[in-house]
Amino acid sequence: MIWLMLATLVVVFIVGFRVLNSDARRASQSLTKRLNIEPVYVESMLSQMGKTAGGEFISYLLQDNESHMGNAAGVLLIYQTFIVDESDESLTFWRSVLRKAHLPTEITHKHVRLALTFLRELEPDPNEMAAYRLRYNARFTALSTEGGAANSNVYYMDGSSDHD
Repeated sequence: MIWLMLATLVVVFIVGFRVLNSDARRASQSLTKRLNIEPVYVESMLSQMGKTAGGEFISYLLQDNESHMGNAAGVLLIYQTFIVDESDESLTFWRSVLRKAHLPTEITHKHVRLALTFLRELEPDPNEMAAYRLRYNARFTALSTEGGAANSNVYYMDGSSDHD
């Protein structure tokens, strides 16, 4: 009899946990599937955001809009490359993740505003983030204009190029 009560309690706990976290899981899965990355990247960002800002980010992402998906990916890019690791390898990796997902790779003013809003628990410096945005965009704009498809061994039959 005790085993039956314990089993019922465990089942209720598991079902309740899944129901309470279903929005967070669904939002995280939509972003990770779109970017084709491991869920740990999004989940770690959500945990760093805190409960209130994390809930706002989840609500923002659950609106199931292409522009919201792109903006959420921009916030993830800023989190991973500005807060977690600003190394060249990290910058290149995360930019390629966005390119493969066919999302904009440029960091916009809106991405910075959203990152400052959603990552407010971490208290990022707005001036440093704005300077980072300029450095990031200048770096990859310079690479695409001087390197790009012109110096690549990839040729397109329709005459288009692969610039972002």
